[in-house]
Amino acid sequence: MGDPSESWDFIIVGSGPAGSALASTLSQAPAAPRILLLEAGVRRDEKNLRVDGQRWLTFQKPDLNYGYKTTPQEHCNGREIDYSRGKVLGGSSAINFGVYTVGARDDYDTWAELVDDETFSWREIQRRFKELESFDTTIADERYRHFADVDPANHGQKGKLKIGFAQQWEEDLPLVMEAFKSAGFKWNGDHNSGDPIGVSLGVNSAYKGVRSTAADLLEGAPSNLEIRTGAPVTRVVFEGKKAVGVQVGDAIYRANKEIILSAGSLDNPRILMHSGLGPASHLEEFKLPVLVDIPAIGQGLRDHPFTAMTFARDPATNDRNAFFKSQPAMDAAQKQWETDSTGPWARHGAELMMGYLKSEAAVASPEYKRLPEEVKAFLSKPTIPHYELISNAPMHMLAPPELFPDFSYVSVLVFLMNMQSVGEVKLQSSDPVVPLLFNPNLLAHEFDRRVIIEGMREVLIATKHEAFAKDTVSTLMGPASESDEDLLEYFKNTCVTAWHMTGTVKMGKAGQKDAAVDKRFRVLGVEGLRAADMSVVPVLTNNHTQATAYVVGATCAEVLIKEYGLHRSASL
Repeated sequence: MGDPSESWDFIIVGSGPAGSALASTLSQAPAAPRILLLEAGVRRDEKNLRVDGQRWLTFQKPDLNYGYKTTPQEHCNGREIDYSRGKVLGGSSAINFGVYTVGARDDYDTWAELVDDETFSWREIQRRFKELESFDTTIADERYRHFADVDPANHGQKGKLKIGFAQQWEEDLPLVMEAFKSAGFKWNGDHNSGDPIGVSLGVNSAYKGVRSTAADLLEGAPSNLEIRTGAPVTRVVFEGKKAVGVQVGDAIYRANKEIILSAGSLDNPRILMHSGLGPASHLEEFKLPVLVDIPAIGQGLRDHPFTAMTFARDPATNDRNAFFKSQPAMDAAQKQWETDSTGPWARHGAELMMGYLKSEAAVASPEYKRLPEEVKAFLSKPTIPHYELISNAPMHMLAPPELFPDFSYVSVLVFLMNMQSVGEVKLQSSDPVVPLLFNPNLLAHEFDRRVIIEGMREVLIATKHEAFAKDTVSTLMGPASESDEDLLEYFKNTCVTAWHMTGTVKMGKAGQKDAAVDKRFRVLGVEGLRAADMSVVPVLTNNHTQATAYVVGATCAEVLIKEYGLHRSASL
């Protein structure tokens, strides 16, 4: 058992973007509450884990990744799909691909409507985004300024989370962006304004060649915030129906006020179920005691699946072969980066083209017409996209080497937004350290399949435009044809997910059967326990969800500060 005399005001479980933003914001309250932040993974402070151009490799380090997989996906030809989660201070922000997009204002205004609380409206959420971030709008080469027409009023400059654009780009990135503009795609110079619709330069969670992670928010933490790593929580400890602590191994850490779970959509349900909270019949199946029957826990899983189509390009358009086929060149680049964070490793794979797009063909489809009216109303909102594209991702860093004997290629990724299929996470053992079974149920819904077909088709049309096709040598990876059947089959056989797991401890109004927490993040049916991360978000936001996770943590901190009067100094 832990030292019974040792306790904290608040215990936060998980140091990913939500947990770190929550801990950082809460710790700075004038009342200086005592906070314990528990991270199951290790603390890794080596600068070499922050190489901007190597952001695509970090997840492959098994000591930093739980290595989760989905269950065999019925609608993806039985494939088990990677479901990586970070096992390190900073959580999954330390192993993700560094894309920083905040989503659509209609996402957040819809969230506010769903729970009848303006706390989650775009106006309030944007304020918190601006407080969290320090957005460097610098474009080193002014010839390319038109690719990122960013309004500083939409962004913050004083936060700890450093984001922006790479200082150097690969030579063919401007060529690809101009080609997609020529092909008729709408342009949008500021994805993070609240309106993401259109194609633009991608915003990175990186600054001057160095990746940013949630651990940055914890730098210089005040003395009232204690951080412990290597501390996996197995369950919440209750006295009656009041949460009083958490169990880590044989130790119990006690909280005087609240416990907040920020372990994510895959692990919050595990901790809750092993604490007696979840679908009663499912807990009883594994002989787990039932404290409160909450059927919604573990349900509602949604994500953003995507695939890549890859085209061999004229080697004269880029210098990737000279770099990636030369170990001495890569070694020299590593030394240069270690010296001043510049050079080829701050350029290759460090900047992307991105687009959030609507599909008229998908909206005109029979599948769309069969959607519920409220879903159609949401999808028709002006800032809500149907699919996303990304270009210039270094796919050779993610795929088997034999697929890329030549590095002069361009990969275009197509993502499904607003997934209508709904999955779940379930117990597979009564042992609290055994992961749950993760079933996102990809492509189960007919409209998801329609959006993917039309999105891939629209991107392929763009790649056949003269502005792009003039530099294309061949198709390396793509569907057999542009028929519905071949497009869908290619996606089934190649898709992965963006690790944007959302919704398994869903926020809702009192009495809603699909709700597990209320609009104050309180877990239903108990006292002293909240959840705050992507697991509670009732809208699958149209972005790369690390940004939303950060703002969820900051929002929960504001709620706690207000409820407990922590805005007043403890000396008063």
